[in-house]
Amino acid sequence: MNKKTVEDIDVRGKKVLVRCDFNVPQDENGNITDNRRIIASLPTIKYLLEKNAKVILCSHLGRPKGEIKKEFSLAPVARELTKQLGIEVKLADDIIGESAKKLTSNMNEGEIVLLENVRFDAREEKNDPEFAKELASLAEVYVNDAFGTSHRAHASTAGVADYLPAVSGFLIKKELEFMGNALENPQRPFVAILGGKKVSDKIGVINSLLEKVDTLIIGGAMAYTFFKAQGYEVGDSICELDKLDLALELMEKAKQKNVKLMLPVDTKVGKEMKQDTESKTVKCTEIPAGWEGFDIGEETIKLYKEELKNAKTIVWNGPLGLFEFDQFAIGTNEIAKALANVDAITIIGGGDSSAAIEKIGLSDKMTHISTGGGASLEFLEGKKLPGIECLQEK
Repeated sequence: MNKKTVEDIDVRGKKVLVRCDFNVPQDENGNITDNRRIIASLPTIKYLLEKNAKVILCSHLGRPKGEIKKEFSLAPVARELTKQLGIEVKLADDIIGESAKKLTSNMNEGEIVLLENVRFDAREEKNDPEFAKELASLAEVYVNDAFGTSHRAHASTAGVADYLPAVSGFLIKKELEFMGNALENPQRPFVAILGGKKVSDKIGVINSLLEKVDTLIIGGAMAYTFFKAQGYEVGDSICELDKLDLALELMEKAKQKNVKLMLPVDTKVGKEMKQDTESKTVKCTEIPAGWEGFDIGEETIKLYKEELKNAKTIVWNGPLGLFEFDQFAIGTNEIAKALANVDAITIIGGGDSSAAIEKIGLSDKMTHISTGGGASLEFLEGKKLPGIECLQEK
């Protein structure tokens, strides 16, 4: 995807509206508990400051559903940005109202204004043209740097591009480079690892990847639908009975495309979904009644690790077990460690897989960790993302 970036456009002295992803978790006192998304936005913001632009930031936070709610204010974000950048980030009391207009109309070069939560206005999520036009009227250039919301056609992610020259920031540039290249021109062998609960959540991704990969590794609860489709009992494991034919079709497609589709050979089962539940490892063809599969077993871990050794490009989306509980996080952790030691481009597709890698402290060992959950999935599916499509071509 050859989209223009902030480096391809003249921003000197101009008012630049930057859509960031400041949807950060906070405690009950409004203290940010994880500032990684804010840190990820800094390269683009610092670049604009170096170019003497007048920087206007906007983002959503939570789901206020078009209402002004204090707990969803971006005030803590403004404080954190001020701390990280070492210059004051002024927070407007509104998005396109009197406060925003006053603060943005009198800006000097190298100053920053943060608009209040764009979702305080119900028109944001409806991509209302009037709202988008008013938002765009605050600036002269639009920069989208919020990959995690680029799959949504909202006013601040897509609508404003109808009224301003639109380019990407460095965060989206990185996403398009790594994920785009992996899908369009991968170094081979190309291996994809898919986990998560349901086949239905990943149908599009599986179909898309079967056109591109050499090996597709399946883990997580969705594996049990594949076992049931082959006539095996799965006990109390999560299983989509209405997707059994689809699972068989996907296996057949893999065969036709000459893609190696790998399913677990053993699984760690538990009596109930609890940290300290009784557990044991059984063959995937012999899951007993009253037990539920929660992780891949030791033999499967060995097989998957062996397959990953020779890979040159690896994309991973979705944990391979109930990684929130230590005794069922072994499969996910072991595969993460294997990825940290392979000579390959390793791309982690956001969401729970990113959380699992971060939990065991291996983030810095991966080539790229996507900042988008749903956006990453849709990108892997080959869907067009509105927040990317609206950007100017090079």
